Amino acid sequence: MKYIFSQSNKKQERKIAVLTDSCADVPPELAVRHRIYVLPLQIRCSEGVFRDGVDIQSGDIYRIQQKEMPGSSLPLGGDLMALLERIAKDGYTHVIALMMSSGLSGTYNLVRQSEETAEELGLTMKAYDTLTSSLGTGAIALQLSEYLETEMLTFEQACRRTETLIRGTTVFFSVDTLKFLQKGGRIGKITAVAGSVLQIRPILAFAPDGQLTSVAKVRGRKLIQDTLIKLVAEKYTPGRRFNLMVADGGAPDEVKELAKKLTKAFPGYHNLYRSRIGATLSIYTGGGVLGAAIQYLD
Repeated sequence: MKYIFSQSNKKQERKIAVLTDSCADVPPELAVRHRIYVLPLQIRCSEGVFRDGVDIQSGDIYRIQQKEMPGSSLPLGGDLMALLERIAKDGYTHVIALMMSSGLSGTYNLVRQSEETAEELGLTMKAYDTLTSSLGTGAIALQLSEYLETEMLTFEQACRRTETLIRGTTVFFSVDTLKFLQKGGRIGKITAVAGSVLQIRPILAFAPDGQLTSVAKVRGRKLIQDTLIKLVAEKYTPGRRFNLMVADGGAPDEVKELAKKLTKAFPGYHNLYRSRIGATLSIYTGGGVLGAAIQYLD
């Protein structure tokens, strides 16, 4: 996830750590730079069991999908414990855990149930169900990290900022086919659309309960970008501070064009976030994905 911060305030000493999962799609270099701790989900296929973003990437998933349907599972409890121990060793006293939607995964519940374990390590941890994923969760993590780097926030203030970001984040993305979501049991509230013969591309979003829902459909790829911008426009409120986000799953050239169109349509953005959809989510979306989103800061 590449990004542009619109301000360069002096960084503050942080005692609050940001923890998220690999489905937030925050690249390793940005996670290191902004001290975001990433908990990897597991991916299973005939080739073995892998950790998302550690020893398997989205490109591997597209290849594997040619012969079989990979599966995903919750992060290992040992990985979570190791991360919490590392956070404590790094000098943090509090943790805000930003997990992908509980409508797609049990990762949030796993981490929430570990709040008492964190206390044993001297950490006060609050887990959040972001009710979104990928560029949505990643943007929440990066924006919260900016707040923690530039402002002296108490843990309670940081939690309130987190809740505001979760409420204010809306993600839309296209998929070329629903077959991977159907095979993986992640179809959620998505209504049936015409198949590949008619070249119908569904546009999906997250419902209030965190499940996926269909919000539009277009014929062919040419209309996807304009439709995504139109959907963002329907959520746009002049006068409010906001971030913009774009993402791709195997469509790097198209996402560059989408970013140009989106920033031209909404030039007053605070930050622009760009992400590449990772291995776990690619299992269910397949390739050719484009995403656009808006996030309000107030």
